[in-house]
Amino acid sequence: MSELIHDQQRRMELLKHMILQLHGGDAPEAVRPQLIRLLGRIPYDEVVAVEQELISEGMPVEEILKFCDIHKLALNPSLVADEERDVPAGHPVDVMRAENRALAWELDAIRRLFEQVAALPAEAPAVELIHDLRVRFNALMDVDKHYLRKEHLLFPFLEQHGITGPPTVMWGKHDETRAFLKRANTALIAANQATGSQAQALVAVSLTPVVDAVAGMIDKEQQILLPMCLDTLDDAQWGRIAVGSGDIGYCLVVPEIAWKPAGEPLEADRAAGDGLIRLPSGALTAVQLQAVLNTIPFDITFVDAEDTVRYFSEGRERIFARTRAIIGRQVQFCHPPKSVDIVQKILSDFRDGNETHAQFWIEMGGKFLCIEYFALRDDEGKFLGTLEVSQDLTAKRALTGQQRLLNYVTTKEQA
Repeated sequence: MSELIHDQQRRMELLKHMILQLHGGDAPEAVRPQLIRLLGRIPYDEVVAVEQELISEGMPVEEILKFCDIHKLALNPSLVADEERDVPAGHPVDVMRAENRALAWELDAIRRLFEQVAALPAEAPAVELIHDLRVRFNALMDVDKHYLRKEHLLFPFLEQHGITGPPTVMWGKHDETRAFLKRANTALIAANQATGSQAQALVAVSLTPVVDAVAGMIDKEQQILLPMCLDTLDDAQWGRIAVGSGDIGYCLVVPEIAWKPAGEPLEADRAAGDGLIRLPSGALTAVQLQAVLNTIPFDITFVDAEDTVRYFSEGRERIFARTRAIIGRQVQFCHPPKSVDIVQKILSDFRDGNETHAQFWIEMGGKFLCIEYFALRDDEGKFLGTLEVSQDLTAKRALTGQQRLLNYVTTKEQA
């Protein structure tokens, strides 16, 4: 096979022939090892070209998905150098690499929990480990935002360059992973009182496929997709991807630097200079509106009609810690596992019109805190989402007597 390595056309024809052999069911035990060896010695762009040619000739995407798993086994280690190709901080590729590192950390944490589950005696309670797995899998669900940015920002630009095969194949792998995640989440919720043997079966059947799928996609992105995108897309296209990324949200991490192509204004710069945001009761600039929302004496969080977090205020004194990484995340995964069912019940009641308001108050750390949820609807009654309002009422609860506006100067002088 070595004489083929320097002959691109023959190399690609052999690769295509081997894939067709596998597709036809011819001697897979003989073809697979040869295919893995060949895949480990040819450039990724040739693999992409062959995939695309096969799809255009009518091979089902499902078959390419199977081949994609073989490709993972044979990824050329020399391609790892492409992963380290320099890009500016905050560039979409820099962000995706950071997200992949965060996802890999979560996968490692899950694998360590798998080891603890495997060590449990058959009848030992596994409640704490199941809880810890739910927490880690909640974080792993954030991968959907990573995939959505690929599907709706990266892939369209690749398709403009005539690269349609890899996006089609990867989108299929995304959907497989989403199905695995959904199945794993359902199984974890149902396993609250699992014993050691039940937890071990759960890991084998429902959880391991998720870990393998996410890990496999990280490899494919780092060694194939991102190098291919860097070779293909120009700065203007990367700029549009960067602008659109904030609308979808980020996975587990948030870029510290807002990257833009040289000479191009950031989208935020354009918005600030576009004039007023007009509402029925008045108008503000974007800067003024942000200042208002961040100055009101309580925290607000907006969750849209699809239960996705879209906005939260960033006041000086926060009631509960939040980071921008929650933007674009399902609100159910922003709560501890033990309270998810209650959160879901509130959202369902709001959506169905059974309730419009839910209020709770707690004492925590010497403070009296009030948390309220409000159903939001438009003028026709269509459900728009949920507003969460959190407020520290400790000082207000202690007020007595009265403090009038006319007392302002006297009070200031006394202070």
